[in-house]
Amino acid sequence: MRHPQLKIALVEKENRFAYHQSGNNSGVIHAGIYYKPGSLKAKLCVKGLDMTYKYADKKGIKYIKSGKLIVATHRHEVPRLLELYERGLKNGVRDIKLMDSKELKEVEPYCNGVQALWSPHTGIISWGEVTQYYVKDFKACGGTTYLNFEVSKFAEAQEADYPVMIIDNKGNAIQSKYVLTCCGLHSDTVAVLTGCPEEPKIIPFRGEYLYLRPSKSNIVKANIYPVPDPRFPFLGVHVTPRIDGRIILGPNAILAFSKEGYRWGDVNFNELKEIIGFSGFRKLAMQYAGFGLKEMARSVIVPLQVKQIQRFVQHITTADVEKGPAGVRAQAMAKDGTLVEDFVFDSNPGSGAIGSRVLHCRNAPSPGATSSLAIAEMIADKMKTEFNL
Repeated sequence: MRHPQLKIALVEKENRFAYHQSGNNSGVIHAGIYYKPGSLKAKLCVKGLDMTYKYADKKGIKYIKSGKLIVATHRHEVPRLLELYERGLKNGVRDIKLMDSKELKEVEPYCNGVQALWSPHTGIISWGEVTQYYVKDFKACGGTTYLNFEVSKFAEAQEADYPVMIIDNKGNAIQSKYVLTCCGLHSDTVAVLTGCPEEPKIIPFRGEYLYLRPSKSNIVKANIYPVPDPRFPFLGVHVTPRIDGRIILGPNAILAFSKEGYRWGDVNFNELKEIIGFSGFRKLAMQYAGFGLKEMARSVIVPLQVKQIQRFVQHITTADVEKGPAGVRAQAMAKDGTLVEDFVFDSNPGSGAIGSRVLHCRNAPSPGATSSLAIAEMIADKMKTEFNL
């Protein structure tokens, strides 16, 4: 919209948009509590929340400001809860407040805890639906979309005005002046095609959810999260209402044996070999071996996952749940085994005509959806500067 004179094409490897992470997530509009103050995640999430609600209102997309509780179930968790509260204030998250157990019961009568952090502006939405509206707007502005176009390589074209050739796995080609990639689970693979380093490496983690049976759906209204355990790199199993009226419990976090491994049987041996061969993953696996084994057990033994939920909603039993959806998270990882927490952008201007004209978004995990409109603004600014648009 800033550059109506440009011809812009959107290339997608699947037969529809939002096939992977954008359409397989918890559907939460995050407020920005968890993220390190000053980080891109913190800034863009807080900004993106407001932009999301305004966009949804403009387009008539259904959402619910369900709110979010982060619940301390034991006294030893309270100091970490207070740290999250202070972090939220530093990030500019609006109207968050601490609650005692009595106030907690007033918001969620079936929830148990000694103290909680309440975020009233956290909401729920269908990010898959939002994506479809993004595509409609893109086309309305004159954009062109290409589905079933799986990029396999980049090549230098002879035509000076459009020197970058994008080639798919069937040999079809599109010529372009500049390229922006945001390839999620395959972002590292695509970045390497233009001469960028292999790291950060994308490690796929599958998150499996349970559905709460409709007969029990009345006992939860808000998003309910535990206080994160600082020993582990994930937020923990939580309760999330969905825009379709269902309630999901989860997710766990287990290594997927394929970058698109939504089930145990989805195995890509080449990708699995590459994951295991990455030194960063081996270091992470050794450090969190116990955690990983427990997560795998919870995947197979449903009562173990339910037990995690019962810490703060005791009324939910194994009989109240059934198998739900799954998603695969693209987790960027450094060579030393640490998880890359913030958004990462990369280019390789020293690699000739191709590298100097391609910008890669290499890490955009949660809250990437909430931040999407704010990220788009930032990328537009970045491309204007880097490519002199």
